[in-house]
Amino acid sequence: MSATRNGYGSRPLIAVSSCLLGEQVRFDGGHKKSSWLTGPLATCVDYRPICPEVAIGLGIPRPPIHLTGDPGRPRAVGVKDPTLDVTIPLEAFARRTAATLDAVSGYVFKSKSPSCGMERVKLYGQHGGQKKTVGIHARVVMEQLPHLPVEEEGRLNDPVLRENFVTRVYVYRRWQDFRRHRLSAKGLIDFHADHKYLVMAHNQAAYKRIGRLLSDLKGVDLRAVADRYLGELMAALSRRVSRDRHVNVLQHIMGYLKKRLPGADRQELVEAIEAYRRGEVPLIVPVFLLRHHFRHHPDPYMDGQWYLDPYPPSLGLRNNI
Repeated sequence: MSATRNGYGSRPLIAVSSCLLGEQVRFDGGHKKSSWLTGPLATCVDYRPICPEVAIGLGIPRPPIHLTGDPGRPRAVGVKDPTLDVTIPLEAFARRTAATLDAVSGYVFKSKSPSCGMERVKLYGQHGGQKKTVGIHARVVMEQLPHLPVEEEGRLNDPVLRENFVTRVYVYRRWQDFRRHRLSAKGLIDFHADHKYLVMAHNQAAYKRIGRLLSDLKGVDLRAVADRYLGELMAALSRRVSRDRHVNVLQHIMGYLKKRLPGADRQELVEAIEAYRRGEVPLIVPVFLLRHHFRHHPDPYMDGQWYLDPYPPSLGLRNNI
């Protein structure tokens, strides 16, 4: 597998709301430390902490703010003093920040925050009614960097969304390395081929659609095609993977071993995939068996595939899906 042959690329750098790393920067001087971000994930990535409120000079502690007005372009104003309006400073800081995130491979936002909430942030009306919107900082960053993998710490409690986010971060990191150092028509085709089964698990139709985009690269603006490719790739990977789609990919990969394995080993692999389909074992069980057999029966094509090793196995993400 690529993970064995070439490693996982350079160590990802993830931007993160500072309070999630235990920094006491919230309006009340507290924090919202995430044990997963500061524990298991921290062994494999580096962080760039960001707190928009502190960055624009609101201080610690500070008067709380909330969102009001238009859901598409809300304003951030003081809860007790509505004349305190920090909308423009927050938007300006977000634009400056987005311009400095070239080396960042993902962003974890603080949920429900009027600045950093990625979705479902409360929007307060004049008469006490509530709607939902996006935090000002998060909205601008996502508008400026639409392909950057993003998540909220609350959603990362879902094992499937957690695995999805980390997968996207590592693919994006490999893309950054590829784009920076070796962009070429052949390299673009090879990059797509190496991620075939990973993309197929998320969206088989997208894999074929992206393949058509790369079918004829003679005389094209390669950088423009690469930008379009990245958009299609990250959109496909953002889709949740169902158990049935994983099973489909596992069965495709098993096809590379059918003629090499003794009957008992083939049957064990079939039973492991079926047990996963029924929800009796986690995804790591058939994946581990496939890794084991490919170590003993190497295949040049599968050696380039990232599906079986999309990120460091030490994270244990497939133990819970």
